[in-house]
Amino acid sequence: MAHFALVVVTLVMLYPLVWMVASSFKPTSEIFSQPGLIPRHFEPSNYSAGWKGVSNAFSIFLENSLFISVLAIVGNVFSCSLAAFAFARLNFFGRRIAYATMLVTLMLPTHVTLVPQYILFNKLGWVNTFYPLFVPHFFAVDAFFVLLMVQFIRSLPRELDEAARLDGCSPWKIYRHIVFPLLRPALVTTVIFTFIWTYNDFFKQLIYLNDNQLFTVPLGLRQFLDSTGDSSWGPMLAMSTVALLPPLVLFITFQRRIVDGVATSGLKG
Repeated sequence: MAHFALVVVTLVMLYPLVWMVASSFKPTSEIFSQPGLIPRHFEPSNYSAGWKGVSNAFSIFLENSLFISVLAIVGNVFSCSLAAFAFARLNFFGRRIAYATMLVTLMLPTHVTLVPQYILFNKLGWVNTFYPLFVPHFFAVDAFFVLLMVQFIRSLPRELDEAARLDGCSPWKIYRHIVFPLLRPALVTTVIFTFIWTYNDFFKQLIYLNDNQLFTVPLGLRQFLDSTGDSSWGPMLAMSTVALLPPLVLFITFQRRIVDGVATSGLKG
């Protein structure tokens, strides 16, 4: 009965996704007039029309999103792991105050810091560029990932650090050769969440990007909707299905490592 209940709940949660995929093969006039999943008139041309896009080819939006997401991942993995290592293993003046300040930033909504950030990036001449979307990630601005890695590093035995110091390792070598390899489960979590949050981000990309050539997937999908005329629902749903593939492939690829990270002590590998 428990498994049956879980299957029912899973089907309910997956229904919107299944409806989107099924509707991507329907004509626009049939999407909302026929609630069933099976198309009466099969319309595979939605994918070709959606790939051509409205103002630019959808491949440009996909490339821009992947470019920004990859750079954001690199920045978060490097900077957040360094900051976490400093908070968890190093003793320096003002460490507690800095750590408390970092935790406070978790409570600040994005909209609170948006205006000062926009003024800063505008003075730097970065508006209508990709820089505001990935450069901040190289300065450990995502406190959630720093906190995640701090808690993970604290679970690692300090005897590993002490043994490395006896062998003459500097703090950088301890981080590079001991702590960073053992952070793999936390790093995989950081990679997945950074990719999903950056890839699906609509608000920041809408604020900083004005040129159609720089638009990302969320902004590209928005172009299929027209508030004053006919909206291309079929091509939009088709490209929404295509846009789901990169996060899905990433999650399936690293799913086992996430499970291993939860099931093991973190010392595996």
